[in-house]
Amino acid sequence: MTKTALPHLKGGDSIINTGSMTGMEGNSGLLDYSATKGAIVAFTKSLAQNLAESRIRVNCVAPGPVWTPLNPADQPAEKVTDFGMQTKFQRPAQLEEISPAYVYFASEADSSYVTGEVLTLLGGNTRAG
Repeated sequence: MTKTALPHLKGGDSIINTGSMTGMEGNSGLLDYSATKGAIVAFTKSLAQNLAESRIRVNCVAPGPVWTPLNPADQPAEKVTDFGMQTKFQRPAQLEEISPAYVYFASEADSSYVTGEVLTLLGGNTRAG
């Protein structure tokens, strides 16, 4: 997708990837998910280095647990009840709580000097796990 988008981007534009806390610290129960999210973090940092001279910013939002409609669809009811309880806030993030991170990275006025960064949103935790 990036190869297809790049010819249409110019200085000041932004690529924003979505990672996860599991991509930074791993998760024994989510091996494949953690591996792909970890690759997104490395891809973000590497692509940012490649595009810095073009002034195309590349950053990543890496949240902890986020409540989405998929949560009740892919987990048993007892797990849904406890989803996000491991955070200091004792709940998952809502989509409207993480969306400002994407707006920040998209805004050249706010983040024109920011590239290759991963913003973690962990509900009060200072590290994943």
